[in-house]
Amino acid sequence: MVNAGDTAWVLASAALVMLMTPGLAFFYGGMVRSKSVLNMLMMNFICLAVVGVLWALYGYSWAFGDDAFGGLVGGGQFAGLANTVGHLVGVGTTDTPWPGPDALPATAFVMFQLMFAVITPALISGAIADRTKFWGWTAFVVGWVSLCYFPVAHWVFAFNGFTGPDNSGGWIANTLKAEDFAGGTAVHINAGAAGLALALVLGRRRGWPRERMRPHSLPFVLLGASLLWFGWYGFNAGSALSASDLAGTAFTNTTLATCTAVLGWLIVEQLRDGKPTTLGAASGAVAGLVAITPACGYVAPMGALAIGLISGAVCALAVSIKYRFGFDDSLDVVGVHLVGGLIGTLLIGFFGDNAVNSAALGDNGLFYGGGLVQLGRQALAAGAVLLYSFILAFVLGTIVKKTIGFRVDDEEEVTGVDESEHAETGYDYSTLGGGGVPGAAGRPPTGGPVAAAAHEEAEP
Repeated sequence: MVNAGDTAWVLASAALVMLMTPGLAFFYGGMVRSKSVLNMLMMNFICLAVVGVLWALYGYSWAFGDDAFGGLVGGGQFAGLANTVGHLVGVGTTDTPWPGPDALPATAFVMFQLMFAVITPALISGAIADRTKFWGWTAFVVGWVSLCYFPVAHWVFAFNGFTGPDNSGGWIANTLKAEDFAGGTAVHINAGAAGLALALVLGRRRGWPRERMRPHSLPFVLLGASLLWFGWYGFNAGSALSASDLAGTAFTNTTLATCTAVLGWLIVEQLRDGKPTTLGAASGAVAGLVAITPACGYVAPMGALAIGLISGAVCALAVSIKYRFGFDDSLDVVGVHLVGGLIGTLLIGFFGDNAVNSAALGDNGLFYGGGLVQLGRQALAAGAVLLYSFILAFVLGTIVKKTIGFRVDDEEEVTGVDESEHAETGYDYSTLGGGGVPGAAGRPPTGGPVAAAAHEEAEP
């Protein structure tokens, strides 16, 4: 029997997670220069269209079908979304529904998991902002989600017996018994490692790090972070797959960790730089959301507070890694998503408490009497996903670069990726009246923040 409340919650959560992709677009879009904002928005938006089609054709099947090719990926029994309409998931190997008292319509689960598949490649785009060809990026998304995200989702999210009584799922979830409630490994470590690989493949932006490349719209950044926080409740609490106590716990932990992460980031900024910033508050919130994602259904509220505080402070320090090692991760995908995903995944080995989640397959964390066994499992899962994603993204990125091209040329980068790739600009200053006349050197009008922004963007 299908529970209408559980089904409604999963469908609402799917819609919340879908909103995260445009929220991410605004978060990233505000952080780039004004001449690249449309390209950044489009790199996120296209993921909805491309991944949605691939998911229906074979993606869901590869992620949640029976083990195939030695457990690397799922099989083909759901290709074209066959065996989903009119079918249920959550029936379990012993015919006991999981996770709630009733099974779910398969199509509701299909759409919920689709939104995870959409936002994961979108996260990568921030690492290569300001210099990327749109169609090169689109080709990379097709290859990466097919060969990396769908298999990794199978490893992490496909539990034995979930999509059918005899269904065989992925090795991380069922054999290793590493815990990842909503995607610390499959989403954030996966995307962060790929972002690092692409930053190396594409190389530095022209003028980086000598030139300051400041966010062009901090209000956009804060709006995007707020939409992400809102949508993340579907991401985390929705992963309970039922309107249950576990969903409430995940919701609570998501809130608490995000709050302490904001504080952790701002404290680091105050001590290091002397000022707390708006960009820091937004980034701290995202760092906390990332870190609590794998742990939200496995830790108690006090554990969530600790995970958030640690992730906010550590990620604030980690964003400087790119300057030390010389890779141009434009919008700190490595410092926030890779590092934050690692923190949350590993800290389950310390704060994990099976009293929170009766369906947990792993052991308690170190602080709850479980020793170091679960920490070892978490580290192995994180390392396997990181290495697999990095290598595959580096190879795929190199192929795209050598074939259709992945990076715009220097002149197009200086002019602006929006104009060269989309024949559009995000802001039309010609419609503004008054404010003076251009000088002899053709400089923009003076007197006001809009003109000052235009002046800054006119500089090579």
